[in-house]
Amino acid sequence: MLVAVVGPSGAGKDTLMAGARMRIGPDPRFRFVRRSITRPASAGGEDHEPMDRDAFLRRRDAGGFALWWDAHGLLYGIPRDIEADLAAGRCAVANLSRGALADADARYPLLVLEITAPPAVLAARLAARGREDPDRIAERLAREAPLPPSLRVRRVVNDGPLEAGAARVADVLLEAAAAPDRWREG
Repeated sequence: MLVAVVGPSGAGKDTLMAGARMRIGPDPRFRFVRRSITRPASAGGEDHEPMDRDAFLRRRDAGGFALWWDAHGLLYGIPRDIEADLAAGRCAVANLSRGALADADARYPLLVLEITAPPAVLAARLAARGREDPDRIAERLAREAPLPPSLRVRRVVNDGPLEAGAARVADVLLEAAAAPDRWREG
């Protein structure tokens, strides 16, 4: 199944996914998917495949992405080869946009892993990044992006130590891999 990791900026999605990956170890039931993004590698943040816009559009038009979306002026893509992982019974774990969830749900067995944190924690983390001024941070925090009601969702609140959050994410992933039919049925 595709495990779509979603949540607001500052929730710690990439950090918890990395921690969960370390806890799970080299388990062949999982693939942690590296996204393609039209952002330079030097911009920081998650490990991604940096692409310029033209290269991204060529790959998209050639069918190279299973899912793609546009957010915050950047293009994001999940490689088409996840379909081989899904066909082999693996869990493909990918950071997705909420806007891509309906398409993902229509095309793949899907479990949504929502990682979030209280507003004060999100604000502090966004401020610590130093990428946005206080007004832009307030705009981000005011955005509401509800999940479609038909999706199967597990939620992890990342408001404590990294180890605890990573353990909760790893538990959700291991549970999904152990009983994938449970999630397909709702």
